[in-house]
Amino acid sequence: MNALPATMKAAVQQQAGAPLHLVDLPLPVPGPGRVLVRVAAAGLNPLDTKIRAGRAAHARHPLPAVLGIDLAGTVVALGPDVAGWSIGDEVYGMTGGVGGVQGSLAEYAAVDARLLARKPAGFSMREAAALPLGFITAYEGLVDRARVHAGQRVLVHGGAGGVGHLAVQLALAHGAQVFATGAAESREAIEGYGATAIDYRVTPVADYVQAHTGGEGFDIIYDTVGGATLDASFEAVRPYHGHVVSALGWGTHALAPLSFRAATYSGVFTLRPLLTGEGRAHHGGILREATRLADEGKLRIRLDPREFPLAGVEQAYRLIEEGAANGKVVVTVAS
Repeated sequence: MNALPATMKAAVQQQAGAPLHLVDLPLPVPGPGRVLVRVAAAGLNPLDTKIRAGRAAHARHPLPAVLGIDLAGTVVALGPDVAGWSIGDEVYGMTGGVGGVQGSLAEYAAVDARLLARKPAGFSMREAAALPLGFITAYEGLVDRARVHAGQRVLVHGGAGGVGHLAVQLALAHGAQVFATGAAESREAIEGYGATAIDYRVTPVADYVQAHTGGEGFDIIYDTVGGATLDASFEAVRPYHGHVVSALGWGTHALAPLSFRAATYSGVFTLRPLLTGEGRAHHGGILREATRLADEGKLRIRLDPREFPLAGVEQAYRLIEEGAANGKVVVTVAS
């Protein structure tokens, strides 16, 4: 192993709305319970664009800062009190970019070892970097909150999206019958993941509830869209035993339709372990499950084919901001 450098390149956001600039920063030193990762790839999320624009107070990431929530790379140094990891391990995780913690848009990151899992053997570094936030969000909703299991009918709103396409595959892996909403142009992608596609633009809620559940309603509905889509979920859930989960339940909603069905609701806030320190080991455990599913051929990632180096991070962000991405956008930090 070559000697580590004293400095690293990082993409730094100086103020909200300003371009990111490559600068030299001191190499991070891994403290107790942390490992130093040489970052190979950094996954970008819509949340990153909101932080960058100054519209994500809930992420508590003061500027100037290094952005980037997801990473994949190689362990190059161990801090004190780290067990279970060795130099040379290929890892991935949702490790920073919020709460004042350095993000993944840098050549190295000192990260809490509890947040990491071993990279799926069949995934490239770019594919692994595209996985953490989306899969953790899907898992916390479907498994931790809704307890998805075989025989259930699950509806995923936004089934071709970053969280939605992973939620579809996760529900199928648990033996559920899966349906997913999307526009007509998403039909092929949704069906490719194994779900029954529903074009929400042309099919009213009552019609698809009748067509796919005999009017009974879905056992689990995972909303990844928010707004009126969450309200529609309250109309489509199964009485008594139905459960609605939302990763975007931040608006004002009338709960009467849900209450009249005697159904239940859960919210998902995936950033909480990063912001509070609580539950970080669970995030690592969730990603170990993602690795298992990927290694068994039950999990695929929707990755935008365009590649961007660290110096091209501005173009990568614009692709997301303009709605032109065709899957998860990943920045290649090191080969």
